[in-house]
Amino acid sequence: MIELYTGNCRAFLSNYNGSKFDAVITDLPYSSGGATLAERSASTALKYTSTKSKCPFPDFAGDQMDARSWLHFMTDVLELARVHCHDGAVLAVFCDWRQMPLLSDAIQWAGWMWRGTIVWDKLTSRPQKGRFRQQAEFALWASNGKLPIDRPVPVLPGVFQACNVQGIRRMHQTQKPLDLMRNICKICVPGGRILDPFAGSGSTLEAAELEGFDSIGVELSPEIAKTASERLGTPLRTIQEVHDEEV
Repeated sequence: MIELYTGNCRAFLSNYNGSKFDAVITDLPYSSGGATLAERSASTALKYTSTKSKCPFPDFAGDQMDARSWLHFMTDVLELARVHCHDGAVLAVFCDWRQMPLLSDAIQWAGWMWRGTIVWDKLTSRPQKGRFRQQAEFALWASNGKLPIDRPVPVLPGVFQACNVQGIRRMHQTQKPLDLMRNICKICVPGGRILDPFAGSGSTLEAAELEGFDSIGVELSPEIAKTASERLGTPLRTIQEVHDEEV
């Protein structure tokens, strides 16, 4: 089962009183790139898409923060998420290479036990003479306390190869490949529940369902959330509905 909400994930998690989660798997706003305020404040289409001004997908919020603001924001979200997780739950969070040091701090300040780095090899990238190719993105992973070795979870690789989403299958500027997300969801215990507080076009939620997990996603942008709702065939609710039900 998939539940999809539109609104601020911090407000959602602050009022959430449902069943606990066994994994938090998300692709958060990277908020990186650019040495000046003007470059950091550019639209996400200018940062992340080759079509630039002709980008058919809406911009998303949260990608223009300075480093300290981003660090505090992510620490807050990850701490709120951890509160609603079982002991031994797993966290996997994508980030830009520039933000890896800050994200590792946020993860630990939020009370998670940082366990390592996952590599997504995108297989292709724009060639740059005299430089290493920028063909990888990364996710940091962690656990909510101890992670027993007898968990009924398979041995998983630390490097995943998957091409970027292309053509009519693309619905979001920074959409992650479905096969990639399906493999990462396998870190969750069988029958578990997965949370994605930055749901975007719903890749994590679709991957979770295909792997047999229930999931909840929260997306700030109503336009992007509507796309995810249509993709998943799942009703879109507002976070105010959750608050009203629990009051």
